[in-house]
Amino acid sequence: MRAAVLKATIAELTQTGYAALTVEGVAQRAGVHKTTIYRNWEDSDCLVADALAGHFATDVPIPDTGAVESDLRALARSLVATMTTQAGRALLAIVLSDAVRLPRLAEIKHALFDDRFRRAEPVVTRAIERGELPSETDPAELLKALAAPIYFRLAFTGERVDEATADRAVQVVLAAAHARALPAV
Repeated sequence: MRAAVLKATIAELTQTGYAALTVEGVAQRAGVHKTTIYRNWEDSDCLVADALAGHFATDVPIPDTGAVESDLRALARSLVATMTTQAGRALLAIVLSDAVRLPRLAEIKHALFDDRFRRAEPVVTRAIERGELPSETDPAELLKALAAPIYFRLAFTGERVDEATADRAVQVVLAAAHARALPAV
């Protein structure tokens, strides 16, 4: 039942958006009564938070090609592939909405991004160990700089986001790292 409700919540978010999501709609889609949902989740915000956390908590494939450029390219392309899905766009809409002022959703957002960066840090630390990046390069700062142009296009300009976008982000972040512009803050 739990898995069906969480899956239905993601489906409702992608179809209707956060503002129009109702417990009744989720219950109908999941094939359960709405009281079942209220017995397991305090309110729709908790339900959305759990659904998003579960959906995006899947393991981030951490590439290890032996070269920082191809590893970062794989990470950036994976981000593009994830965030251009309906579920990715729904997550982005929620993150940019007033909904993140709700403590539980704000916690989920922070935990989600922290987890993504933590899982991807080995790509940068291996590159430093191989001498491909300056030793003072901060893994988290590099990964944020890698994701920033992708999220900027998705969230603000609405420009097309594709593999070429990911590849350009890699080139920019590598240039910044080699210029020693990404030390620990």
